[in-house]
Amino acid sequence: MERFGQDTWEKLSSLSGVQDTFMTYTVYDDLLTLSLVQEACSLLDVSADVLLKLFGEHFFLFCKQAGYDTMLRTLGGNLVEFIGNLDSLHSYLALSYQEMNAPSFRVETTDDGKMLLHYYSDRKGLYHIVPGIMEAVASEFFDSKVTMVVLNQSEEDERTGKKEHVVFLVKQINKACKTANQDESSDRWEDLLSRMKDRCVSLAGKKSGWDLIRAVVVSEKGSPQCTFSPCYPDKLWLEEKAFCHAFPFHIVFDENLRVRQTGVNIQRFVPGLQARDATLNQYFTIIHPQVTFTIESIRKFINSQFVLKSYKDNHTTLKLRGQMLWMDSLGCMLYLCSPKLRSLLELQDVGLHLADLAQHDVTRDLVLLNQQRLAEMELTNQLERKKEELRILSRHLEAEKEKTETLLYAMLPRHIANQLKDGKSVQAGEFEVCTILFSDVVTFTNICAACEPIDIVHMLNLMYSKFDRLTNVHDIYKVETIGDAYMVVGGVPVPTETHAHRVANFALGMRIAAKEVTNPITGKSIQIRVGLHTGPVLAGVVGEKMPRYCLFGDTVNTASRMESHGVPDHIHLSGSTYRELKDAEFNIQERGQIEVKGKGLMTTYFLLENQLLSDDSIMGREDGGICLYKERLHGQSRKVSDTEPRVETETKHRETPSDGITAPDPARLDTIAPFAWDITPPYETNASSHSTPSNNYKSSLCVLL
Repeated sequence: MERFGQDTWEKLSSLSGVQDTFMTYTVYDDLLTLSLVQEACSLLDVSADVLLKLFGEHFFLFCKQAGYDTMLRTLGGNLVEFIGNLDSLHSYLALSYQEMNAPSFRVETTDDGKMLLHYYSDRKGLYHIVPGIMEAVASEFFDSKVTMVVLNQSEEDERTGKKEHVVFLVKQINKACKTANQDESSDRWEDLLSRMKDRCVSLAGKKSGWDLIRAVVVSEKGSPQCTFSPCYPDKLWLEEKAFCHAFPFHIVFDENLRVRQTGVNIQRFVPGLQARDATLNQYFTIIHPQVTFTIESIRKFINSQFVLKSYKDNHTTLKLRGQMLWMDSLGCMLYLCSPKLRSLLELQDVGLHLADLAQHDVTRDLVLLNQQRLAEMELTNQLERKKEELRILSRHLEAEKEKTETLLYAMLPRHIANQLKDGKSVQAGEFEVCTILFSDVVTFTNICAACEPIDIVHMLNLMYSKFDRLTNVHDIYKVETIGDAYMVVGGVPVPTETHAHRVANFALGMRIAAKEVTNPITGKSIQIRVGLHTGPVLAGVVGEKMPRYCLFGDTVNTASRMESHGVPDHIHLSGSTYRELKDAEFNIQERGQIEVKGKGLMTTYFLLENQLLSDDSIMGREDGGICLYKERLHGQSRKVSDTEPRVETETKHRETPSDGITAPDPARLDTIAPFAWDITPPYETNASSHSTPSNNYKSSLCVLL
């Protein structure tokens, strides 16, 4: 994520076989690691060695940030010492991370002065991490540049199970140039000589010869400069019993692994070692470093910490850790060790007590401190798991919230739904002009009588899905569907100058979409009737249990009459809608005067086609995202008094306050007729009577209030 970004990790974690989260104290199989590396290489188009080297660099920085900076700096004064003590660091970390399977490192210096790094690991395919770590360590701690080249890669015969053994040639170059070093060294020597000359002048006349030189050296250093040389006693002032009690966990064995001497507690827990000609490999196996149990292999890793594990005896297993010391004069190896314990529980399982450990043995303090650390780790692990559970629950909650909002926005305009969610009241708004459309399916009653209910559901679902898509194409608002009736409005809840054009194009799209829906009785395309009317409306939210955004006014009733008095497969327009469209690109045919129920004689029209737009454009199928409507928001004057609150509206694509909305006196709602529409045809549906009213017409009204 740091090098390639959050999006890259999300793509990687979405791949099959790759999980998106990892817990700090959970042990994962190496197959998952290798799979993760493989998928990352494929996604980033890089080789595995490059990716693993980058990870090595990051892992070093991660350890520093995790609080191991001071510990890492104290491993050694140079790179060789640092590498030589890595195994000890891993041994310490294994106390807390018992399942950690750490690699082993050994530095070898050849006769020609080359430094070879031997890398041993039970986990194959990850050795490319080592150069990334070592280069970062050399640069950060030792101000030098390191290059590493793989000389050999094999399965080490000396290691149990033939584990991976990789040999690196390490070249280390100091970042400071030689000239600078020489200048600095020269200045240091000149300063030293100058101080020595000054000191000689101050002592002149008092001393001479070697006494003078000796006085200068003593005055500068405090004591004669010499190389430390240890002093050994003529005999060992320590009796055998005291040694065995002072070091209760020690073993001395010869080149043939025969046990020569043991500490008192080793004798108590592994009594078989006292048998004559008993060998160490009969009772113990080497856990770390994983070498074969021979004196040659042990001497090769003499600087490593050795961990030995006893074979099970009475269901208990004893682990020892310590160092190997080779004694040339005796031809024997001294294993000076102590029990490897991780907690007080392990101490009890082995059958030991703190009193069994020597007073000078830091294992006592280590067990107690690690017990506290394990408790803190367990608490951290629980918190991390709870955090992950909360993250998953939060993600599920967001998904459910999105579903809920989708349903809510399907019922109400987005800005009104947001106001209701915030606990705000929504005032009704008066729109001076809008265009309303009603449609229904011809002979829908006959289809319902002759078909199974499931067939009707499938037909309506297919038809409404196509109509709903068209509302998004032309950016109009779907008000309601009841049975086969479909109602939309343009210019509400966001006023727009092209409200009639949008609804007219939508109506043409409905007629095209209806031809793609099959009548379950005849097997042919269904036919629809469409009616449009333009005028003022009052809009507001009605109801509490299932609130709906409804339209009120005579415009709604007139639009419903345009649909019910329409002709199958025709788009019926009122005079007001015709006046909005007559100067546009539409082909409109006059129908003439007809008797409209409740309205008397009205001159109406049929919308035939859009002369500039193709069917694909109307249906929103053309590529390139052509914008069909270029306009500004409706700018008509509004009738808003100083005491009336302003109602603001928005759409999914705009956040501009709407115009043409007023909040009338609630008392006026009683004088406004609720809208309703007929769901039974007033005309016969056969081809011979498209324009003849039915004498047996009975109107059935569905009212929202």
